[in-house]
Amino acid sequence: MMDVITLILALALSATLTLTFQKLFTQIGGNLYTSIRGGTPRAVGLAPYLVLLLFFPPPGSYLIGIIGIFAFFDDVIGRKNIKRLPFEIGQLSRGLGLLMVILIGYMYYGPVSLLIGLMIQPLNIADMQPGTASSTVFIMGSLMAILLYFGAGNPYFSALIVLAVCLGYAPLDYQGKIMMGEVGNHSFGVSLGIIYVVLGNYITHFYLGNSWGTFLVVLLLLIFTSILIAFLRRKNLKNFLENQLGIQDPSFGDYVMDVLSGGGLGDLLRRIFLGKRKLIVQNRLGLVLGLRRLFYNPYS
Repeated sequence: MMDVITLILALALSATLTLTFQKLFTQIGGNLYTSIRGGTPRAVGLAPYLVLLLFFPPPGSYLIGIIGIFAFFDDVIGRKNIKRLPFEIGQLSRGLGLLMVILIGYMYYGPVSLLIGLMIQPLNIADMQPGTASSTVFIMGSLMAILLYFGAGNPYFSALIVLAVCLGYAPLDYQGKIMMGEVGNHSFGVSLGIIYVVLGNYITHFYLGNSWGTFLVVLLLLIFTSILIAFLRRKNLKNFLENQLGIQDPSFGDYVMDVLSGGGLGDLLRRIFLGKRKLIVQNRLGLVLGLRRLFYNPYS
């Protein structure tokens, strides 16, 4: 009975805070309000972040708390460059948050904390299209809840918490009236990553008998999540890749690679590793796998 009450409270609080921040950020403006779709408050994902911080079981809530602070700083600061450095203040903040999630997460989860941190990227790309991040959370959260319920019993509750929180936030997201912002999509990304670890631990314990089994399970779920997001965003991604990046007739692999490596962090890594080099991919397998998008260098 207490579990049901907790889920109802999480849903109600998420919905209430979402409406509150929608109105508040619209009035505040600045970096918390974007001109997209005629004017949309962003970082409304602060609502699910705060509710996850309250209701998601520890130690997972510690990692959500960490990434949310650094991500919200990015939302507030906006796109401001650091003199003589190849990245923005917000990118630095999120990068530090990601690093802390991996390092602190290592104390609780081991090497798989790296993948928990990397779950930030696909959810961040999903948030660029109304409802896609929410749909991803609903689909993957439901799948995890079902697998954990029938397989492991009690640990499925953390998945239900994420679903309840997302349900309170999602209606306005599907209407395109709000955006999660970095604070929201990063928090959902980390929370999903932690749930993947719970399932991975169960599968490893009963089936694989290998300490790296959890890492493999979470890696596969990370890739599957990225494929799902690529499918949900396929029309917009096709338009983006053809018209913005000049990648004509992109393959589905290009869509997946955009989800896995697109955005500011991916471009920063390309700048570091590729400099101003331009790599031409003509191999048929490379085209199918999306290597044109992976090696697309905006600084070439």
